[in-house]
Amino acid sequence: MQDSTCVTDCPKHDDRLHGISFAADGDPPVRGALHHVADSREALVLTHGAGSDHRAPMLVAIANAFARSGVTVLRCDLAFRHTRPSGPPSPSTAERDRRGLANAIEALRPYGTRRFVGGHSYGGRQASMLLAESTQAADALLLLSYPLHPPGRPLHARTAHFEHIVVPTLFVHGSRDPFGAPQDIEQARSLIRAPTMLITVPGAPHSLPAGDAALIDDIVAAFKRLVAEPLSSR
Repeated sequence: MQDSTCVTDCPKHDDRLHGISFAADGDPPVRGALHHVADSREALVLTHGAGSDHRAPMLVAIANAFARSGVTVLRCDLAFRHTRPSGPPSPSTAERDRRGLANAIEALRPYGTRRFVGGHSYGGRQASMLLAESTQAADALLLLSYPLHPPGRPLHARTAHFEHIVVPTLFVHGSRDPFGAPQDIEQARSLIRAPTMLITVPGAPHSLPAGDAALIDDIVAAFKRLVAEPLSSR
């Protein structure tokens, strides 16, 4: 990896946060904001949903919390957002979005011996598909409001790839999410061939409450418990 650093986004409230742009080998490039923890042994790539970008408040809140716990975090834009400043992706961009996530995970190699990936909604779906395609791309998965099916179409489940996921996976899901009910997530996560956990957020729709500090702390604590489980149980 060739590291070309330039400031793109640097809120002043957090001295761990640096705006960066990675120039990684291959295409597409990686762009986002890095929460760098000195001497971290673990690193997490977080990405956004179809209508957002790496500045989404929920991603910022979770990244700050993980950084406080000693994990370096890269909040990154998916590849489609590089060329489309707003609006959702087209179906033709999904493979390129996954390649961008793979490049982001590789870009974090200097920041941790264990690397994780996750995202909100569409971003989480692409992260899960990447780990189904490349089972050793990352060591664990964080799925925020996984879009289990299109709203109102529960028979069109997006779970065919779950049986190929072999890393610990944490789901965080609102009880009023139209993209899937928590009981449906409970069934779906049984398809994954590794330990999984589900945090249900009472009353939450597809968006999750970024201002709920207790929830953010619960997410970090649950994820750390999940990835700390002995290898023999996976």
